[in-house]
Amino acid sequence: MKARLLLIPLLVIAGQAFARPNVVVIFTDDQGSADAGCYGATDLQTPSIDRLAGEGVRFTQFYAASAICSPSRAGLLTGRYPWKAGLERNGPAAPPEELEDLAKSKGQGGLPGAQVTMAEMFHQAGYATAHIGKWHLGHGAGSKPLDQGFDYSFGHMNGCIDSWSHFVYWGGPNRHDLWENNRRVRLPGRFFPDLMVEKASSFIEQHRDEPFFMYFAVNLPHYPYQGDPKWLEKYADLPAPRKFYAAAVSTIDERIGALLDELDRLGLRDNTIVVYQSDQGHSTEERAHGGGGSAGPYRGAKFSLFEGGIRIPAVISWPGHLPAGESRDAMVHGCDWFPTLASLCGVELPEVELDGMDISGVIRSADAPSPHQRLEWRIGDQWAVREGPWKLLHQPLTVGGPPLAPEDREWFLSNPGEDPSEMKNLASGHADLVEHLKSLH
Repeated sequence: MKARLLLIPLLVIAGQAFARPNVVVIFTDDQGSADAGCYGATDLQTPSIDRLAGEGVRFTQFYAASAICSPSRAGLLTGRYPWKAGLERNGPAAPPEELEDLAKSKGQGGLPGAQVTMAEMFHQAGYATAHIGKWHLGHGAGSKPLDQGFDYSFGHMNGCIDSWSHFVYWGGPNRHDLWENNRRVRLPGRFFPDLMVEKASSFIEQHRDEPFFMYFAVNLPHYPYQGDPKWLEKYADLPAPRKFYAAAVSTIDERIGALLDELDRLGLRDNTIVVYQSDQGHSTEERAHGGGGSAGPYRGAKFSLFEGGIRIPAVISWPGHLPAGESRDAMVHGCDWFPTLASLCGVELPEVELDGMDISGVIRSADAPSPHQRLEWRIGDQWAVREGPWKLLHQPLTVGGPPLAPEDREWFLSNPGEDPSEMKNLASGHADLVEHLKSLH
């Protein structure tokens, strides 16, 4: 990693120079499309996420880069479609021998070191950079956070951990997975979301007088559903597994609030851009008790390219600089944060091919059209393309929804604007359109 420039960059707005804004990207894990108060949830509480929406711009047609964890994170951090960034599927699970000494790990299959990340972009612009929380983008040489532009890293390398023991309980043998700057840290009994806030607050305090970029990748409401006891008690009357899931959502929302309070305490909130989004839709896996999350009106869930797997809650907030309490319906995408944050911060983009586009115009004006003519998703043989109001899916998975009829399993055409439920396959009545959309893939 190249040395960070030792300067405090300036952003020029209307001829006046200001310290460039800090950036905090909050990435929740397996949070359903409708699982926040500002997105219509009435049976769970998310005052901190709702606060961000009240202080910023909420998107109603925001798409994740993928319907699974690692590719979505790769899309966010590189601004590229995940298969172009070299991570179409989830990052490899680290075997026990690879987690004995992370600094010497030679694991394969993670985010390639040649990819340029958002952290590297901000690092070269003079920002202090931090990864806090889940990584799941590989643990081998070139793939770890410190290899990918982060000055500081605290968190776990695998897809999930137990929040108190910090062990991976995915399949034996179980192994410990908590690291700080590639060194193992053992903090048994400490609640991981609290540790995240503690480490994030320390980093912010340390770098309060210079611009910083923080990737705050929380590990909830991803399974295991481990909410605070007070939230479990709060939601005790909800049916299972919704009550377990709701407790996890409110637990992490409370930690997001603690992070925002820390920015307020240090007088940094008005000069800090906060981005929030989920990595994809909610999980219906066995380890997630078969569900608990909600896609609202959308079909599908995690692993599926129907709307419920990829259409997610997302907000950007920068008090005094961007609109507050507004929503945007333009079609936007997780890869868009890379060029958009560069634009808002006056940071030079690296010379790489990006699939994300600058959506700062959309953020500032409800009348601005989407910069995307089309969007694409791919997970093995399952893929989807959307152009304008139309979306074509190839071999779609029906996770989180009713089974498909045999004739709908190869090609499925929908119009999410007119029918967000995607319950009816329109392919038979639009043969030419189907062929056109096939040609775009």
